Amino acid sequence: MHILKSVGVMSVAKIMGLVYGCLGLIFVPIFLLIGLVGSMAGQQKTPFAGAIGVFLAVLMPLFYGVLGFIMGAIGALLYNLFANLVGGFELELESRAALPVAPYPMIPPPTPGI
Repeated sequence: MHILKSVGVMSVAKIMGLVYGCLGLIFVPIFLLIGLVGSMAGQQKTPFAGAIGVFLAVLMPLFYGVLGFIMGAIGALLYNLFANLVGGFELELESRAALPVAPYPMIPPPTPGI
């Protein structure tokens, strides 16, 4: 049994920022569709409805990525704090037997010519 006592705050923050940025990409088609419908429905009232939808579609992955980075850093800091107080995650790791590797390439000896 292994215990994870601490995590690298910046490494967790970078990974969480990228993960949440990718999750933000899920909302891009939704905001583009809303912008398209808004531009077709109310051009007299709001001529920039389509541009707002495109702006939000571009902004959403960036916004999610930044928030994921910040929340990942806060979460990693809290994990390190609580792991020092009550212990960390217990991990059970399994090691697999490595395949034997020859110390040199296995080349068959040359056959005599006939």
